[in-house]
Amino acid sequence: MADRAGPLAGLLVVDLTAMVMGPYCTQIMADMGADVIKVEPPAGDGCRYISPGPVPGLSGVFTNVNRGKRGIVLDLRIDEDAHALRALIKAADVFIHSMRSKAIGKLGFAYADVAKINPSIVYTNCYGYGRGGPDKDLTAYDDTIQAECGLPAVQQMLTGEANYVGTIMADKVAGLTALYATMMALFHRQRTGEGQEVEVSMFETMASFMLVEHANGAMFEPPLSPAIYHRAVAPNRRPYRTKDGQISALIYNDKQWSAFVEAVRPTWATDALATLEQRARQINSVYELLAGTMKERTTEEWLTLFRKLDIPAAPLRTPAELFSNPHLNSVGFFQTVDTPHGPVRFPGVPTWFSRTPGRVAGGAPELGADTTRVLQEMGMSR
Repeated sequence: MADRAGPLAGLLVVDLTAMVMGPYCTQIMADMGADVIKVEPPAGDGCRYISPGPVPGLSGVFTNVNRGKRGIVLDLRIDEDAHALRALIKAADVFIHSMRSKAIGKLGFAYADVAKINPSIVYTNCYGYGRGGPDKDLTAYDDTIQAECGLPAVQQMLTGEANYVGTIMADKVAGLTALYATMMALFHRQRTGEGQEVEVSMFETMASFMLVEHANGAMFEPPLSPAIYHRAVAPNRRPYRTKDGQISALIYNDKQWSAFVEAVRPTWATDALATLEQRARQINSVYELLAGTMKERTTEEWLTLFRKLDIPAAPLRTPAELFSNPHLNSVGFFQTVDTPHGPVRFPGVPTWFSRTPGRVAGGAPELGADTTRVLQEMGMSR
């Protein structure tokens, strides 16, 4: 579309993804200026119905991860609709889907089929498990992938009970991974003219994500430690209770530790805790010492001191409080968009470009809202 601006302006993306992983990837593309055509079956993306919205089929989650896209409905089991998708593919730069490999192949839109229509296309598969392994055909959701990659296990080490983390982390991390993988393939195409197939799976993505720190000494041969980063799972690693509430603070490096000890606990100025290496070896005890100390002052008193000492600290906030956060509002983080069902205040683009800034390009499409217009652009009629 001509009115789109951003670093991806002019890019046409055919989006057959559903729920959160794939749509989060393509939502960022839309924010960055790409013309994203969301292709849904007649029943629509299930994400349309999972949370409240102004009208049925426009849930809050769906609206956020599908903003700025154009929506069409195609039943790919019907020859005419499959023909319409092939016309879209011929003009597209990116084809992205989140079906299992057997399902997309049965419809006639596996990579080999799509590459015959458009050899230079970047074709991104969003899977639960990679096609090279025995679990390739398993259904995957965020909860099950969290379990597979060890998140509830490390939560149990931290809190004493196995729990999922309170956000759909696997979906979102995999969506970001699909985004950077697709962008890398587009960069290769820009240099060489070659399209290619890209595969991103939630399980492999989250295994990589978890092992950044938790691989630890287990990476070496022979292993030097268990596969766990002890600071992250120390039972006393939690927000500290103050006189009147709670606070998060990390007195981590030697400069921060020295400043805190001098200002608050001069008696701790001993060799036993002087260095980061020494504190790391007894990190749970360090957290316990700090927890006892934090009860002596109010949250605001601690925040004032920590700001003065340049020690990272923050009060505990809820997601609802983000909408009134002074910093977010001062940087223009939220963007209000007028939609047919009233204004929507979106969390905006978290990145900044001096020449090609992105923006929330619009609301989310109602089911099939742009079918006629998009098909007309492809030289077809409904």
